[in-house]
Amino acid sequence: MTYSLRVADLPAAERPRERLLSEGCRSLSTAELLAILLGTGQGPGKLSAVGLGKYILHSLGQDQRDPLAVLRDVSIPELTKILGVGPAKACNILAAIELGKRVFQAVPPERLPLESPEAAVAYLTPSLMWEAQEHFAVLMLDVKNRPIAARVITIGTATETLAHPREIFREVIRNGATRVIIAHNHPSGSTAPSPEDIALTQQLLEGALVLGLPLLDHLILGGGQFTSLRQTTDLWDEHPQGV
Repeated sequence: MTYSLRVADLPAAERPRERLLSEGCRSLSTAELLAILLGTGQGPGKLSAVGLGKYILHSLGQDQRDPLAVLRDVSIPELTKILGVGPAKACNILAAIELGKRVFQAVPPERLPLESPEAAVAYLTPSLMWEAQEHFAVLMLDVKNRPIAARVITIGTATETLAHPREIFREVIRNGATRVIIAHNHPSGSTAPSPEDIALTQQLLEGALVLGLPLLDHLILGGGQFTSLRQTTDLWDEHPQGV
C-alpha cells in the first residue's frame, strides 16, 4: 500500500486541519484525525501525515481485527513498532485516546434523576464499560430515580460472571434504595444478552415483585455500546413492576 501524496500538495480545503476548522471533527476520517495528532509524516516511502495515519490503521488491522478496537487499547511499544511512529507521536495518540475515554466516561452529577437507559449507562460506564473481565453492578435509586450508590457485586472471568439474587437484593436493602437497575459488561464488546442474562433477569423481576423493590432495567455494556433488556425484551410485560 502506498500513500505518497503530501498534505502540502492537497488543496487547502482538503487538508485535515482546515477541514476540521471549516466542517468540524465529524467530517474527518480516522486517518485524518490521526494526521492532526501526528503533525508530520514519514514512515515507508516518506508518507504524508495522512498517509502515515492510514498506514498506522492498516498495520493495526493486519490480523483482521478492527483497527479502531485495537487503537482503543494500544500501547506505546505496539505503536513504536510501526515504521514512522516514534515515542513522541505514540504519546500524542495515547493521550488523545485517554482523553476521549475520560470524556466519554464522565459521570453526571450524582443526584440528578436517571430518567433513561442512556443516563444510567453514563453513570455506570467508568465502572463497567472497558473492563477486561465481566463486572456485575447494582445501581440503587431513591423514589425519584436519583442514584444512591452503585456497587460492583461480582467480578468474573473474561467470559463469565456470577451474581445471585440474594446478594443483589441484600445490597439494595442495606442501602435503603427503593428502585434498582442492574448492569454488567461483556468484554467481547457484543451487548447481546445471553440465555443466562435472560434467566437472571427473570429471577430478579420475580424477586423484585415480592420485595416491592421495582427493577427498572438490566443493562449490558461493552465496546462503547449498550443494550437495555427492558427496551429489547418482553420480560417487563411478563413481570410488571408498577413503575
